[in-house]
Amino acid sequence: MQDKIAVLVNYLNEVKTRCTSNAAAKALGISPKELKKLLGERRAETSWFVNEGAGEPVGFADSEKHSDLYRTKRIIRSAEVLTRNLDL
Repeated sequence: MQDKIAVLVNYLNEVKTRCTSNAAAKALGISPKELKKLLGERRAETSWFVNEGAGEPVGFADSEKHSDLYRTKRIIRSAEVLTRNLDL
């Protein structure tokens, strides 16, 4: 599972696009709570995972957010987008 998490984290950092935790978890076949646990400590590379409503990474201080987090308003909200673009 950690390999799939790494693929997803690397992809989001490459395309510099936020993704809801729900979409990411569904693409991986796990719960959003399990995803958060597997991502580990808060760091800029994982701040791309955001909540559905506000589009913000939950619990992240501004200093923990990626510097490009708000470069686009686009947010991946569909697991299908991830599974189509990645081999998950």
